[in-house]
Amino acid sequence: MAEQSTDLKIRANDIVRFVLEIVAFGVLCAWGFIVWPFPWNIVIGILAPVLAMGLWALFLSPKAVFSLDLFVRAIIEIIVMASAAFAWWDLGQPVVAFVFLIVAAVSGTLNGRRQIG
Repeated sequence: MAEQSTDLKIRANDIVRFVLEIVAFGVLCAWGFIVWPFPWNIVIGILAPVLAMGLWALFLSPKAVFSLDLFVRAIIEIIVMASAAFAWWDLGQPVVAFVFLIVAAVSGTLNGRRQIG
């Protein structure tokens, strides 16, 4: 049996980024179901996280369908994370929104610096 050599190194920031993604998708779902009146709560509660997951899968995931310039990837990530921070804010959690946004910005910056050099 031949062994496959993989250069997969999982860093602490990779775990932070994964947790940020999951929290972003979850808060967008909760925001849609809680803030919007019926029947829009069902539509927004499903479509908001699905749209965010679609953007992430198509452009930002490690096995993204489309390969984009680092700048464009950063803009898409900012849109997704800022949307999640806005959802926290709209849910009446401004401190959580601020902390989420700071952690996402630092994590995204570290990831971008790693990809550049």
